Amino acid sequence: MGPGLRGGGHHHLDRGGGRGRHRPRLRGEGPPGCGACPYLGRADERLAPPRRAAGARLVDRRAVLAAGLAAPFAARAQAWPDRPVRIVVPYAPGGPTDILARSLAAALGEAWRQPVVVENRPGAGSAIGTEVVARAPSDGTTLLFAATAHVMNPALMPHLPFDAVRDFTAILNCAFHPMLLVVHPSTGISGLPGFIAAARARPGGLTMGSAGVGNASHLAMALFASVAGIELTHVPFSGAAPAQAAVLSGQVQGGFFNSTVAVPQIRDGRLRGIATADAKRWREVPDLPTLAELGYPGAEAGSWYGVLAPARLPPPLVARLHADILAAMRQPAVRERVIAAGLDPLETGPAEFQAQLAAEVGKWDRVVKAAGIKPD
Repeated sequence: MGPGLRGGGHHHLDRGGGRGRHRPRLRGEGPPGCGACPYLGRADERLAPPRRAAGARLVDRRAVLAAGLAAPFAARAQAWPDRPVRIVVPYAPGGPTDILARSLAAALGEAWRQPVVVENRPGAGSAIGTEVVARAPSDGTTLLFAATAHVMNPALMPHLPFDAVRDFTAILNCAFHPMLLVVHPSTGISGLPGFIAAARARPGGLTMGSAGVGNASHLAMALFASVAGIELTHVPFSGAAPAQAAVLSGQVQGGFFNSTVAVPQIRDGRLRGIATADAKRWREVPDLPTLAELGYPGAEAGSWYGVLAPARLPPPLVARLHADILAAMRQPAVRERVIAAGLDPLETGPAEFQAQLAAEVGKWDRVVKAAGIKPD
């Protein structure tokens, strides 16, 4: 069996389980002076004022029309919102996505002088709440507080009733925390070289717990196994808490966990940190090197939290939402809650965030296909 994860998508503890065009520039139709003028090329005609090409007139008319259409949207964006706004959280109350969304909603409600309601719509790996927003009017009054599952689900659920990129307008990526590779102290592994050596000495001999088939912790280990050229045995559990408990008890030997889960256990000595799966070291464990530092770039994995709106949102409204949400996230009280939750504040704007969505959908699609991951 090649590098990667043992087990497909089956949920068994013993073996484990285991996605402008632009119009060509128009030129005048024919040489200068053509049309009603029969004197092509005559010297006296060359002295006449230049005639405007049909293409130029067309461009001018389109520019005027575009300006006329944009003006109402710009005016509307200034007056917006004139009604309550809802932020859909596609998860149950109490998690980091919900906590961040509620902090943001409180700040936006004060700024907009309109009710901003958080609506929890969990289910189907976040697909239920996400579809609600995909089908909502493009008027900015329905927003999605999304997380990394948004870009992983397309590879795991090929028949989603929406497109994770085309059906949404990216507004702001607000926060992030990385995944950390950890092991139980009983393994005797103290660093990444020892981890790689153990994996190569007994392919599939290291057991790695996750919060479930297709979960971020599962895909993070699948990505790392592929980059490192090693084989690991995946042991899925029904959630992060039982997966963490299994690693803490030594029932399984390690796993990739969000920093908010892993850091307290590393500090207490109950788990041993091996590496950070990010491009830079994590502020809470600055002595823990990154996978890239240790020779394995391309294995970055973590969880981000950001705001999306339905597709086809008018650009003035995108700009207004981005500015207002960014200002809210910069408020000291909101920023303190983000950091207290173990997250790093981000300020990724609409264009960059939209490109990130597309890139990550492709990245996780490749990981899922290469590892042969199939959800239960």
